[in-house]
Amino acid sequence: MNINSWKGTVAVAAILCGVCSVVVSLSAISLRPMQEENKILDVKKNLLLSAGLLKNAKASKEEILKIFENIETKLVDLKTGQFVTDIKPESYDSRAAAKDPKRNIQIPSNLDLGKNKMRAKYGKVYFVKKDGKVTSLVLPVHGKGLWSTLYGFLALDKDTRTVKGFGFYEHAETPGLGGEVDNPNWKAQWIGKIVSDKNFKPFVQVKKNVDPKSEEGKRTVDGISGSTITGRGVQNLLNYWLGNHGYGPFLAQFRKGGA
Repeated sequence: MNINSWKGTVAVAAILCGVCSVVVSLSAISLRPMQEENKILDVKKNLLLSAGLLKNAKASKEEILKIFENIETKLVDLKTGQFVTDIKPESYDSRAAAKDPKRNIQIPSNLDLGKNKMRAKYGKVYFVKKDGKVTSLVLPVHGKGLWSTLYGFLALDKDTRTVKGFGFYEHAETPGLGGEVDNPNWKAQWIGKIVSDKNFKPFVQVKKNVDPKSEEGKRTVDGISGSTITGRGVQNLLNYWLGNHGYGPFLAQFRKGGA
């Protein structure tokens, strides 16, 4: 075949495309385990950062895994607050479960503060331990902001009311506006805030111009300028996950010593 003819040109282009497709496919398959490992490591890193257990966002893999040895992961039935023992927490994907009709539940519209519509029946809980004793809890949380679903971690003291750390590891909010939920100064405001009343009913607030030394200021975080909707989304998603349709039943069990 004359490669200078139009038929030759088409044949060469087809062969080249085929070879490139094979190379790209093989590369994607071979790199997938590494990508999954890095994804899991990134979640662990952000959990530790949110809980205040890791100060350096550029920490090595070895350092992250070493600190994570002090954390025990459990799977909880969100309806009852009881542990789920027949599924390994490490293998459970709550995002996938939330999309599976056999493993999810619909959130009633009047309770769906985070605008998630569906949630998985089970949720992970991370127990931070020192000398074998639980010092704090870390809860995965998510809900709608302005443009995206925000995924993060809320770290609570043993009293289940006091915030020890809070942060998001994935979202697509507007940089410089809603994206400021990643700002270290804004995240630092959450430490020490009280997220529920004496009856453990959630009452998180995000709004502007509140005196941090006032009674209201103990439970209110200053909102981000120009990002009212994102701030309200953060407030609402936390109130949902701390409530009776979220981690509320588990937190009640924990306070009674049953978890």
